[in-house]
Amino acid sequence: MTDRPLTLMAVHAHPDDEATGTGGVLARYAAEGFRTVLVTCTDGGCGDGPGGVKPGDPGHDPAAVVAMRREELQASCEVLKISDLETLDYADSGMMGWPNNDAPGAFWQTPVAEGAARLAELMRHYQPDVVVTYDENGFYGHPDHIQANRITMAALALTGLTPKVYWTTMPRSAMQKFGEVMREFGDDMPEPDPAEAAALAEIGLPDDEITTWVDTLAFSGQKFDSLAAHASQGENIFFLKMGKERFGDLMGVETFVRVRDTTGAALPENDLFAGLR
Repeated sequence: MTDRPLTLMAVHAHPDDEATGTGGVLARYAAEGFRTVLVTCTDGGCGDGPGGVKPGDPGHDPAAVVAMRREELQASCEVLKISDLETLDYADSGMMGWPNNDAPGAFWQTPVAEGAARLAELMRHYQPDVVVTYDENGFYGHPDHIQANRITMAALALTGLTPKVYWTTMPRSAMQKFGEVMREFGDDMPEPDPAEAAALAEIGLPDDEITTWVDTLAFSGQKFDSLAAHASQGENIFFLKMGKERFGDLMGVETFVRVRDTTGAALPENDLFAGLR
């Protein structure tokens, strides 16, 4: 045995992704005395600018957005009590099909081997016991999320480390409720067209395919506040409209698929560190 604390490493694509998918577990395990390491792969330059100005619109200054989002990320980390923040600072690639996908320096254009080598160096340093990232489709097809998955799995192969590895997901039952609440707080958000509704219905997994359900309700206030730290990003606004209590009802459990394990911990689990403590 060593004296080092058990360590969770979360590999995310953009500033604010740490809050939406893993804010609860980051806060919970920090409170339990574990080391929590966040690796943010891109600079978030394709995010909204002040006043909600969108990329490509007049007045959108990517450099200013990057600086703003770095400050927001640091504030989020303070809220979640994250032990260590590491930023790879690749250029944000934007959504799939955007011109930014092909820009020099974009994360989506970065050779997987290059990104994996940098991440592997961090893994060797921190020696994580648990690693969390996205699934192979980046949860909903975002290129930077897909690339984060690719470099994470490649980095693990480079290091030969054997942490428990998880991919974030949501149960389909919760996605349906999520859509209903989005419309409730979405300022007359229209019903999605049939094609969009069918695509949304395929996000996440059937409940019985989810391996790990972590109760983070006691930390949902911190998760809410971490999203509030990223309030410049329009997609977070509807979360903040619902207030902490309603937010906790919707977002008080975080779910994952365990894809690598050497502990033999029984499934389903309610703890990312099951078998390690």
